[in-house]
Amino acid sequence: MKTPKPLKVLIILYYWPPAGGPGVQRWLKFVKYLKQFNVVPTVFAPENPHYPTVDESLEFEVTPDIDVIKSPINEPYKVASVFSEKETNTLSKGIIKEHQKQSLIQKAMLFTRGNLFIPDARALWIKPSVKRISKLLKDRQFDAIVTTGPPHSLHRIGFHLKEKFQDLPWVADFRDPWTNIGYHDQLKLSESSKKKHQDMEKEVLMTANAIVVTSPGTQKEFKAKTNTPVHLITNGYDDAEVNFEPDEHFSLVHIGTLLSERNPENLWIAIAELIEEDKVFESNLELRFVGQVSENLVESVHDHKLQDHARFLGYMPHKQAQQEMFNSQVLLLIEKNKTETQDIIPGKLFEYLQSQRPILGIGPKDWDVSGLVKDHKSGFTFGYNDKDEIKLCIKGYYQAFMKGKLFIKPKGIESYHRKQLTEKLAELIQQQVSQTAV
Repeated sequence: MKTPKPLKVLIILYYWPPAGGPGVQRWLKFVKYLKQFNVVPTVFAPENPHYPTVDESLEFEVTPDIDVIKSPINEPYKVASVFSEKETNTLSKGIIKEHQKQSLIQKAMLFTRGNLFIPDARALWIKPSVKRISKLLKDRQFDAIVTTGPPHSLHRIGFHLKEKFQDLPWVADFRDPWTNIGYHDQLKLSESSKKKHQDMEKEVLMTANAIVVTSPGTQKEFKAKTNTPVHLITNGYDDAEVNFEPDEHFSLVHIGTLLSERNPENLWIAIAELIEEDKVFESNLELRFVGQVSENLVESVHDHKLQDHARFLGYMPHKQAQQEMFNSQVLLLIEKNKTETQDIIPGKLFEYLQSQRPILGIGPKDWDVSGLVKDHKSGFTFGYNDKDEIKLCIKGYYQAFMKGKLFIKPKGIESYHRKQLTEKLAELIQQQVSQTAV
């Protein structure tokens, strides 16, 4: 049987090595495996971006055979940093202080970001990218285009390209929701700005040939907003080159950014009570935070007299962060306690599952994560007010640790391997190309 001609796909994205953090992982891995499924990717990325975190080690995962086209971008964050580099870096990392603790500069930056740069701070890249990619599409043959966001400006690029090239299939990949994302209410949006966001989101959802989302909750939300097919392709894990050497101490480890509203006070209270009740527990306890942590969380840890047990390690390259996962005794997974965050499944969850370390999750009611953690027998999740249940869980984990029996074997996670997920994506792209050809 003759092998079908490989499909050529243009992938328009913002986060690409040397970008660090979770935003880069999804498409770095898709691009890695797509050729194995007869899809040849070309990446279109910014030439001079303002990445809040940088992980130069990820550049080694971009093999020479991957075609990457870079295009200049005007970044407002670079201009803003002239006035306050600290506030700019904090805001670009997604760390927004509580309203009463915001400086005048941060309030002004939030208002400007929310009302002048719609849909986001990369809005200035839309027009020049549409112009450059339009020429590219005329000069070279592509079978489909893909946009991935946030930033959702990338989907606006896709929308305007679709207006020009109506016969070219367009797949819009949403790593997070748009108007329903947890931080929207912190951007100080005017009513007219809110409507612009809603209108832009609707145009994208109604115009794309296919929508891809990362959680069942977002899939349900978007299905209610559009007749365009909405497909679920979660994040996942790739092969990890790390050692399995669990800590000697009873370590509770969190990997990733902890925003201001991800501060589970009852977790710190539960731990403080266990310390008071058991001095051996106190001598064994260690808290580790890998990634950016908001000031109010650090203050909470100090307020509950846990600072002697806490280590704030800051951002680490991805491979080192993975090693911290595998070394941990218990992995903490914390999300904002908001209805809008019920649909958020952090990409790190799947690497948590891969590490085979027990999970202690704290998040909103009806969190999509809760079902996954339960189904894969990988730990427990609780609400923000479940102090006694959280305490009992930690105590149970600690007792198992003292007996040398604190381990889990997650069930049925193979489908989350990046190669398996890429196969689903390739099938979707092939399907869209076939339907358009007819």
